[in-house]
Amino acid sequence: MKNAAFTLKGYRFPKALIDLTNIRAENNEFKMDLLPTGKFIAATHEFELKFSFIAKLNNSDVPAIAIDCEGRFEFADTIAFEDIPDYFYPNSIAIIFPYVRAFVSTLSLQANYRPIIIPTMNLSDLSESLHQHVVIE
Repeated sequence: MKNAAFTLKGYRFPKALIDLTNIRAENNEFKMDLLPTGKFIAATHEFELKFSFIAKLNNSDVPAIAIDCEGRFEFADTIAFEDIPDYFYPNSIAIIFPYVRAFVSTLSLQANYRPIIIPTMNLSDLSESLHQHVVIE
């Protein structure tokens, strides 16, 4: 069996903002935005994925929830930025996304509100956005 080309080394949530002052018991609709960015660290051959989630309540301009998640991926082999396989981008997002989903649900539940459940989503469109928003260090 061949080893994986990359693995998740760890993740954390350095920013979590929650402002549910305008939430009602019913008819709470959220507009959700997912914004991935990345940094390839050439010296260590690691990739840092930053994943921002923003939920605005009922078309408000003010975020009800804003979460930043940072995940660090390690490549099995010494690799240059140009050699990162295309499948890395959608897969790295798919690996981090469940942690973001769970954190948002837990955060809203612990605030004693009905949990905000991010629906299952097709994240393949985000891989191109991530690929375009990578810096090399």
